[in-house]
Amino acid sequence: MPSDLEKKVIAALQGDIPVCQRPYQEIAEVIGVDEDTVIAVVQGLYDQGVIRRFGATLRHQKSGFNANAMVAWQVDEAIIDKAGEQIAGYAAVTHCYRREPAPDWPYNLYTMVHAADESGCREIARKIAEDTGISNYTLLFSRRELKKTSMQYFDNEFDDFS
Repeated sequence: MPSDLEKKVIAALQGDIPVCQRPYQEIAEVIGVDEDTVIAVVQGLYDQGVIRRFGATLRHQKSGFNANAMVAWQVDEAIIDKAGEQIAGYAAVTHCYRREPAPDWPYNLYTMVHAADESGCREIARKIAEDTGISNYTLLFSRRELKKTSMQYFDNEFDDFS
């Protein structure tokens, strides 16, 4: 079970991390310890496997990417792992998942792509299809973001550092 200090650090990290020169220093000030202590706790949690990675969420609309699409691919099961690795290697692909197809929905590999507009997303999918030889795919465009949050493991009294 994590200590009270570990819980405070996890709670601070699960939300938006301060966008500044020394984010751990800001976190340390808020939770009442020094920066070295926060760094040591994070390193300890990483060493224990409690923290496996840090992720960042890009608000793509604010970065000029006004369109995004889930591309659903129908891939032969014999090559799905290889195809997934290949497609995941494209810079325009931000997510890549293998899922079981449904009886009336044959797609088993899903990727998320972002572009300035819908035609850009279509072009990315077309290029991937051409490069991989996977010709059966469909694009599902996002129309409105309804929810985008991070996991919350502990109550966070430090929700917003901005």
